[in-house]
Amino acid sequence: MALDDDIAILSGAPLFGLLHRDALRLVAFAAESRTLREGDTLFRKGDRSDGGYVVSRGAIALDAHEDGSAADFVVGPGSLIGQAALFARIERPATAIAREPSTVIRVSPSLMRRVLEEFPAAAAAMHEALAQDLVRLTEGLEGVRRRLVAIDGPED
Repeated sequence: MALDDDIAILSGAPLFGLLHRDALRLVAFAAESRTLREGDTLFRKGDRSDGGYVVSRGAIALDAHEDGSAADFVVGPGSLIGQAALFARIERPATAIAREPSTVIRVSPSLMRRVLEEFPAAAAAMHEALAQDLVRLTEGLEGVRRRLVAIDGPED
């Protein structure tokens, strides 16, 4: 895939859409593309992460079940798999398997660190987006807590 094609795919992916063209060019140039056949495993639940992946072609099934009984969901082109893995080496919470011939772009934490160091405006934009995600998560968890309290009765 040409560099401009990778830039276009990356620009549509969550978080990467916040980057300016020069930052996207750096990511596209330095990232690694990987081609998968139908049924190939990208990673398994419990594996230590090696970065995040942006799907550039095909479909990847994500399955958090231990028995591999059914995919929790399937993602396609422009989807980001492993947002947290862009910034830290974490344990994978699910198994990712190609549902059809697919291509992904792997962005390692060291590449993300380089991009954020060279493009401080991108770092600030990502910080703000991640902070907003955290606020929404916290609000959602508070809503769940309130519902559970309403079912179980007042807290002791």
